[in-house]
Amino acid sequence: MGTADVEAVWRIESARIVAALTRFTGDFGLAEDAAQEAVAEALVSWPLAAPANPAGWLMATARRRAVDVIRRRTALQDRYALLAVDPAVDEEIDLDKIDDDILALMFVSCHPVLSPESRVALTLRVVGGLSSEEIARAFLVSVPTVQARITRGKKTIAAAGVPFELPTAGERRERLGGVLSVLYVIFTEGSTATSGDRLLCPDVAYEAIRLARTLAALQPDEPEVHGLLALCELTAARFPARTGPDGSPVLLEDQDRRRWDLSAIRRGLAALAKASSRGLGPYGLQAAIAAAHASAPSVEATDWDRIVVLYEALGRVAPSPVVELNRAVAVAMASGPAQALAIVDELVASDRLPGSHLVPTVRGELLARLGRRPEARAELELAARLCANQRERSVLLRKAAALG
Repeated sequence: MGTADVEAVWRIESARIVAALTRFTGDFGLAEDAAQEAVAEALVSWPLAAPANPAGWLMATARRRAVDVIRRRTALQDRYALLAVDPAVDEEIDLDKIDDDILALMFVSCHPVLSPESRVALTLRVVGGLSSEEIARAFLVSVPTVQARITRGKKTIAAAGVPFELPTAGERRERLGGVLSVLYVIFTEGSTATSGDRLLCPDVAYEAIRLARTLAALQPDEPEVHGLLALCELTAARFPARTGPDGSPVLLEDQDRRRWDLSAIRRGLAALAKASSRGLGPYGLQAAIAAAHASAPSVEATDWDRIVVLYEALGRVAPSPVVELNRAVAVAMASGPAQALAIVDELVASDRLPGSHLVPTVRGELLARLGRRPEARAELELAARLCANQRERSVLLRKAAALG
């Protein structure tokens, strides 16, 4: 097993491992540090001898690392005695019975004592298994900034003595927004990887969906939980048609909609109905946009006017440059590229998405539709240079080349 195999196992199992270790040690920071040390050891040992049970190996190794640390803390000898039971049972720790532990871990990561930035960064790292580089790209900040937020977050949790437990219903409601934002970013990373040679990381996306389902079962009266779940289900429904046999991206207009997952669409629409009980919030509005795509037989037959209205509503309740950019795409389909280009040019003038490949991508597409081919090619080539995902970059370069 190589580095990619270790990373894949860590991405899938990290939340379970850290949650289990946190419950056993009572120390959030120690659990995460021990898990990271286990991953570092796996990178060295697995290429030489792959374990039969990779997740169990990581759990056992991380547990031993935690025991070593606790052994050195002479004031905690009683806790060490509890942890230092028969090591033969290490690989049998409850990796399959800790949904509540993972959820508790999420709420600890999103504790009010943390800044909003630290909540998101820490939970993405500990619960989602994302690297500092991936988190930095998701939030358009530097890697050192992300690492500093994670370190500060762990120190703050330790200093505040935050217990590892599922909060009461009232406390969960207060912290719900932070948890939802974390799940959203985890899912987004899985549905369109920010870097690497794969467009999709379905394991990451499906883990976010699984956690969203768990949260929806725990908080059935919170519309935005169902809104996020609906958005994830409806977006994931398109996964089977989004890539070709060789992994290359397939654009929406070229997708075989017969390959879309009808079961996921039904689950998404059902969740959207629950989200609509008291009016749609930001996640519910995005889910409604995804539902408009899912219900259309083709790009041409899509209700683009409705999508424009939904983006306008989303821009009022959760304004962001990405929402404006997506609204421009919808306006181009509903009213033509000239009107949409004006929206994009405002974003360029305000420099609200510095360093992102998204703006030149959309601008290049609009310029091409307007027949301004040299300008369009320059924009698409710029987008390709800024894009960290190899699959997306190849599509952009092909489009640029096609403009001659």
